[in-house]
Amino acid sequence: MTEEQWRRLSEWPMAIAAGAFLAAYAWWVLAQPVNGAARVAEAVMVVTWVAFAGDFVVRLALAKRRGRWLLRHLHELAMVVLPMLRPLRLLRLVTLLGVVHRSVGTALRGRVIVYASGSTALLLIVSSLAMLDAERTAPNATITTYPDALWWSAVTVTTVGYGDFAPVTATGRLIAAALMIAGIALLGVVTATLASWLVERVGEQDEASQAATRAQVTALTAEVVALRNELLRAREDDPAGSRV
Repeated sequence: MTEEQWRRLSEWPMAIAAGAFLAAYAWWVLAQPVNGAARVAEAVMVVTWVAFAGDFVVRLALAKRRGRWLLRHLHELAMVVLPMLRPLRLLRLVTLLGVVHRSVGTALRGRVIVYASGSTALLLIVSSLAMLDAERTAPNATITTYPDALWWSAVTVTTVGYGDFAPVTATGRLIAAALMIAGIALLGVVTATLASWLVERVGEQDEASQAATRAQVTALTAEVVALRNELLRAREDDPAGSRV
């Protein structure tokens, strides 16, 4: 089995694991369970962590060039090893968008729209949860509720940055830096997609105008040829008149 075959085979299980982690992590952050409920949430997060770690090891073992593969997937290694980055494993839920992607056809613009919108929604949810988890117990923290965290994520990912809320912990600032980079990338994707759509529409109008012009030229040419033929026939029928 190749690494690509394993990736396709594990696509749905890993997406389901990411969904389970999202539910457990959101419950952990928002409800702050205690006693048995807390142990259940911790168990789900540990099991999903083991699943992602195992998937990473298997894909590394199946890779043809392991060193090169590892260099290209250092972000996945960081998400498995570093606790502060583990919530980013929820981005594996983007694989679920493959079903929607197949339903929108093979057009590149359709793929970009689906993945950009889905990734943005997940990024806002994940970054808000991670930021609230990192900030709410810190001294002088301004992000202490989920609505505040969600608002901060929205203004940060769009690169607006009102400054009404700001992280004060190292983990929160790391999340903020990653979100700002993602926001710049998102704006670039949206701008490029819009520009591509506009260029296509202008091209379609130009093509329609050119087609109409070609049709008119063709019709005019046919009329000129018909008139020329009529003149030739008239000369042939009346040789005397043609010499006048």
